[in-house]
Amino acid sequence: VQLQASGGGLVQPGGSLRLSCAASGSIFSINAMAWYRQAPGKQRELVTAITSGGSTMYADSVEGRFTISRDNAKNTVYLQMSGLKPEDTAVYYCNADVRTTAREHGHYWGQGTQVTVSS
Repeated sequence: VQLQASGGGLVQPGGSLRLSCAASGSIFSINAMAWYRQAPGKQRELVTAITSGGSTMYADSVEGRFTISRDNAKNTVYLQMSGLKPEDTAVYYCNADVRTTAREHGHYWGQGTQVTVSS
């Protein structure tokens, strides 16, 4: 199973970006999908997650500014980020709980995409 993230870049404060993460490989189904981020000198933190049924959760720091969504037919999760702040600068990683058979599953990580918020 591979997760390919894309969509990062440089954006000015107040701007928007949309990240995508597509899962491929031997996939039976995907349970929860999530986005984490890691800023320089800090631990990786959970930003947002979405279940297979569409229930979502957000870290307090991004609530109201970020929106997670998924396309189950494409095995893809998205992160729409708006009202970006310099403190959102980090490498963003996608994570998916993938069921490879009816009985086996594991957590997989994307390669990370850099988001830089700066004027």
